Amino acid sequence: MAECAVVIGAGGVGAALVVALLAEGRQVAVLGRKTTPPLELSDEASIAAAAAHVAAIGVPRLVIDATGFLHGEGFMPERSWRDVDPAHMAHAFAVNAIGPALLMKHFLPLLPRLGRSVFVTLSARVGSIADNRLGGWYGYRASKAALNQLVRTAAVELRRRSPEAVCVALHPGTVETGLSAPFTRAGLNVRSADVAAAELLATIAGLGPSDSGGFFDHKAAAIPW
Repeated sequence: MAECAVVIGAGGVGAALVVALLAEGRQVAVLGRKTTPPLELSDEASIAAAAAHVAAIGVPRLVIDATGFLHGEGFMPERSWRDVDPAHMAHAFAVNAIGPALLMKHFLPLLPRLGRSVFVTLSARVGSIADNRLGGWYGYRASKAALNQLVRTAAVELRRRSPEAVCVALHPGTVETGLSAPFTRAGLNVRSADVAAAELLATIAGLGPSDSGGFFDHKAAAIPW
């Protein structure tokens, strides 16, 4: 069966990753709310069906989770503990932590037992507890920190099954997308989605089994937990 790459989430960075992977000549399965089959992070049955679809068309050597939630649906990141809202926080955890955990549940078993394979989820530097010096953004920070722990935990289990596989969290940096648009300011290194995609793929290409369970930025530098 042919090998393939999988990109979950067709937003700014996800779409750019698909274009870059196709340019490399790879077979790419794109999954999201509007694809066939559709994949909805809040619906485990749709995730299972999407994983079965991938299993039927190829062996995934690369799976990239490019989903995430920072603002929208009437919510903006909290500036203070006074802004903490249970519905906002629950949604952030549903999209940024629980959804990716379900992706790991259904897609990590598809990775081949032999040879190198990679599962990547896009995290965020603000999910680093050690690097938090500004405060704020309670739901986003906490849900991304939870995601990092999930990646670390899944990597331990994956190593027992597929010793050469890699499971990591990557910080894409600040990218020109709808997610980051309200928060860009002078002095930030804001890059286009295609530049960010190229950087991420270069970082992924350099990862080995010893990196599994790690948290890295788009330049392949380790980020503290």
